Amino acid sequence: VQLQASGGGMVHTGGSLRLSCAASRPTFAISSMGWYRQAPGKQRALVALITDDGSTNYSDSVKGRFTISRDNANKNTIYLQMNSLKPEDTAVYYCRAESKVSVSSSIGYWGQGTLVTVSS
Repeated sequence: VQLQASGGGMVHTGGSLRLSCAASRPTFAISSMGWYRQAPGKQRALVALITDDGSTNYSDSVKGRFTISRDNANKNTIYLQMNSLKPEDTAVYYCRAESKVSVSSSIGYWGQGTLVTVSS
């Protein structure tokens, strides 16, 4: 699977950005896609996840501000709409896709990071 992420940039506090991630060439069906972020000096952490049945999951820090969605025409493309951005949202955002290869195993794929900077 190849993941192509885009949409990062710099905004002021309270601004909005939308990230996109397109997955191509999956060998196995993609079961979930999501966004993770890594701030300087911190570990990479889940931001939002969407599964193949459309279920979503968000970190507490972004609930109510961020929305993850899938493209209706291409289920292997996801978006992250980020509203009411705060300086603490500043991080490199990574797209991740997971494919089920069997009942008990899966493979995860990472895209290149895209930098989001929120200035105060």
